[in-house]
Amino acid sequence: MAPATVSIRPFIGAKDFELSKAFYSDLGFEEHSIDAKMSLIRLNDLAFYLQDYYAKEWVENTMIFFEVKSAAEWFNWMQSLDLEKKYPGVKLVPLRHEQWGQECMILDPAGVLIHFGNFYQ
Repeated sequence: MAPATVSIRPFIGAKDFELSKAFYSDLGFEEHSIDAKMSLIRLNDLAFYLQDYYAKEWVENTMIFFEVKSAAEWFNWMQSLDLEKKYPGVKLVPLRHEQWGQECMILDPAGVLIHFGNFYQ
């Protein structure tokens, strides 16, 4: 049996580090600076590392899935933030109902696709 684990924290890149940090802050995440080129971006018990590093092919093919209690609530809340007007390149994808559940997505300022989804029970 494998030893116990505590968390999983993917690394994502940022085209404009300061802009990406502001974007995630507006989404409700807390930033914990590690050094000048890396921050831990946290929402409750979930976290990822945001890097001041951009490789187009890598960043624009990065996706993160957040399992949430209600994708509809996340969509409505993100829509109320007007992030598409505030941040260039940001795109909010409407709520979709799938066979497995529902999800909405948002493209961050660097091109990372963030999914917020809930599974049907």
